[in-house]
Amino acid sequence: MPGIVNDYNPAIHTTRLERLLRDREIRRSSRSYSSNEDARDANRDIDIHRNRNNIYLSDADKRSGDEELLDGIAESKTLHDGCEKKDGWPSKQRLLVVANRLPVAAVRTGEDSWQLEISAGGLVSALLGVNEFETRWIGWAGVNVPDEVGQRSLTEALAEKRCIPVFLDEEVVHQYYNGYCNNILWPLFHYLGLPQEDRLATTRSFQSQFSAYKKANQLFADVVNEHYEEGDVVWCHDYHLMFLPKYLKKYNMQMKVGWFLHTPFPSSEIHRTLPSRSKLLRSVLAADLVGFHTYDYARHFVSACTRILGLEGTPEGVEDQGKLTRVAAFPIGIDSSRFIRALELPEVKDHIRELKERFAGRKVMLGVDRLDMIKGIPQKILAFEKFLEENPVWQDKVVLLQIAVPTRTDVPEYQKLTCQVHEIVGRINGRFGTLTAVPIHHLDRSLDFHALCALYAVTDVALVTSLRDGMNLVSYEFVACQAEKKGVLILSEFAGAAQSLGAGAILVNPWNITEVAASIGYALTMPADEREKRHQHNFMHITTHTSQEWAGTFVSELNDTIVEAQLRTRQIPPLLPTRVAVERYLQSKNRLLILGFNATLTEPVDTPGRRIDQFKEMEVKLHPDLKEPLNKLCNDPKTTVVILSGSDRKVLDENFGEYNLWLAAEHGMFLRRTKGDWMTTMPENLHMDWVDSVKHVFEYFTERTPRSHFELRRTSLVWNYKHADVEFGRLQAKDLLQHLWTGPISNASVDVVQGGRSVEVRAVGVTKGAAIDRILGEIVHSNDVKAPIDYVLCVGHFLPKDEDIYTFFEPELPVGGATTSRAKISKPRNQTASKISAQKSSFRPFVQKAPQTFSSSEKKTTSNGNGHWWSMMRDRLTVHEGSSVLDLKGENYFSCAVGRKRSSARYLLGSPADVVSLLKELADSLSQS
Repeated sequence: MPGIVNDYNPAIHTTRLERLLRDREIRRSSRSYSSNEDARDANRDIDIHRNRNNIYLSDADKRSGDEELLDGIAESKTLHDGCEKKDGWPSKQRLLVVANRLPVAAVRTGEDSWQLEISAGGLVSALLGVNEFETRWIGWAGVNVPDEVGQRSLTEALAEKRCIPVFLDEEVVHQYYNGYCNNILWPLFHYLGLPQEDRLATTRSFQSQFSAYKKANQLFADVVNEHYEEGDVVWCHDYHLMFLPKYLKKYNMQMKVGWFLHTPFPSSEIHRTLPSRSKLLRSVLAADLVGFHTYDYARHFVSACTRILGLEGTPEGVEDQGKLTRVAAFPIGIDSSRFIRALELPEVKDHIRELKERFAGRKVMLGVDRLDMIKGIPQKILAFEKFLEENPVWQDKVVLLQIAVPTRTDVPEYQKLTCQVHEIVGRINGRFGTLTAVPIHHLDRSLDFHALCALYAVTDVALVTSLRDGMNLVSYEFVACQAEKKGVLILSEFAGAAQSLGAGAILVNPWNITEVAASIGYALTMPADEREKRHQHNFMHITTHTSQEWAGTFVSELNDTIVEAQLRTRQIPPLLPTRVAVERYLQSKNRLLILGFNATLTEPVDTPGRRIDQFKEMEVKLHPDLKEPLNKLCNDPKTTVVILSGSDRKVLDENFGEYNLWLAAEHGMFLRRTKGDWMTTMPENLHMDWVDSVKHVFEYFTERTPRSHFELRRTSLVWNYKHADVEFGRLQAKDLLQHLWTGPISNASVDVVQGGRSVEVRAVGVTKGAAIDRILGEIVHSNDVKAPIDYVLCVGHFLPKDEDIYTFFEPELPVGGATTSRAKISKPRNQTASKISAQKSSFRPFVQKAPQTFSSSEKKTTSNGNGHWWSMMRDRLTVHEGSSVLDLKGENYFSCAVGRKRSSARYLLGSPADVVSLLKELADSLSQS
């Protein structure tokens, strides 16, 4: 490309902002180049029938407009076909746009012949001018095609327009589209609530509609997967396809998937009423990038994920066990240049002249809406009536032109709305009209594109009173056509466009009829200089935030989200190679299994959504499927099992008392073999004088925070707010920390450990990694280790503070050709550990000892007889007071974090269910060996 050097390298632009700015520069340069090389004739404007966004074809021009639009769609997608480069410029990225409907509707004219007609909506209009990608559309063609001949011929016809059909039978369409999408999701997302009539019938139909919804999404996913090529971007659109990201990621986790919602997303309190609330949210979260029109919608989505799913909301999006789904606002725009050019067309100028003559001497107010419950048409007309009542002088000086395009005319609610609007209009015209003029001109039909542009151009005040609207591009189109008039825009604060045009428009609450009436009066009498300033602000926005910029920005953010995810993935440990872990286990002579308890070996609490049974979760129990395999492992003479948990001794006794293993409670501060008594491994100089003051603070915040609780342990206190309201719990935790730092622990030797939904205060040095050294020492002195430990499996869902246990066993660099562990064991001052009385604990100082390793001859001796090794080990303990019992090579050490992707462990396991499978395989291998 002349004058442009393609030197973009993600490795050079390391920060996200640098990458996005560079990508925007390249995108704009590319667009400028393309527009200079491929300038279009202004007379090629297309008459578009827009069902959702109110631009329509006249019947006379419909045929020619359809053909021109389809040719334009195909032409915009054929540039740079293949993977060619032009003047050194990279080929276009393939973009698969997946929406419920294709931009064309098919009409069958013969057994194997089809006529393609326009069925454009706001999405088509927005993407029509986007030429930066090689775009293919995937969607339903709007017709039932049961026979193979028809499907094959339609696929071939659509392929010429770069469209790919998804075939849905009539029953699926009825249940999926008319049922679940239009009867459940659409009303709910617009705050209209779920259907109230005949609840039992509604519940039954809901199940079948939801099944059809999932089936239809699966059919879309099958087609996408069939046509997907590596490097493609898949852009899923709207509430019809909320399951699609999940299904696509099942096919290919590397697929770039974005999802965009064109409607509002309701608050979590509205969304939680939906029976399938959790499934829908989790399916959308499978996408890499989730987009909304406004920040409010994005905030509601994150809040729903936080409150309903219990996930972590961040400024970037929603995080689930290390996997981040980016959530952001991308306000859609229009192709403003198309409207600006249309004003210069002769036919549009003729329309403008006719309208000026028709309404000479009167101010023109305009409303363009679908005849829908959410558009606020009755509220608009009633506000106009109130304005005429309060301002009689304007009764013959202003006219309201209301274009109300019929939609879903077979639905009783819409028929009722139509009658209501007609009744109000008739009453107002009868009251304020004359023989020669009426105050309201109401049209129940569409206008062609040229007539609509002319109507925008002559309007003095545009009135948009949506009760809920995803965006509402009518306001954008009005501003684009107001270069001469500088008309005023009255805009509902409940329309998404209010976030973008709010500074230049007059924002109103459409439910407040008095406020809207007053705003009409202010708009009609607004000074020219204020109108000019307001118009310039809005005009600047719509000409810079175009549909092309919207699509380019979304795809750019999606690509960069993938880059960010790859950078994070490099820091995420791989999944545990179970087969290798089992093989190494069998080949070893003395094994040590260190297992966490909470969220590792515990029984899952099966509750839908976030409706949690708090008492069941507080009463942690061992997973029932683990009883048999754990018993086998504990009875193996070559295996030593240690349960290392932050729970208190009573919890561990109740769950593991029947097994032959070691229990380490409160992060290893208390230890016992199940056949013996509890002993302490705590240092004597451990100060606990801070406990009472911290306890008072925890009690205070437990009383102030419903559904929170705290646990008092011997070495720590834990305040848990997992079951409390998420946002309130976070605020309370922040307040609690401030109280702690400024009071009870300001000078205390303690560590404050923050979990996902908890705050723990411990004595300094109380970690699982620090305790394991003393634990192993006690195991050695109990004569429970018969040979050097040459295999270690450490599995747990540990807090970051406790992950030092993973690094404790990490082997050092090879010395003299042997790779050995750097873990050391110190011998307690007394040969036997002190037992704990019910009233008082005995403390012993812990001193880290110098390492003592085995020579090659000693290792050889060790392999020949356990008894000789043990006597030699005891002799060394007597002389040196500390020695290593580990003969651990790197390939025999498996540290594994459960359910935490950000970990210092070597490997990952997804859930306790994976831990169950692993321990079952280890136990089964003992039977087979």
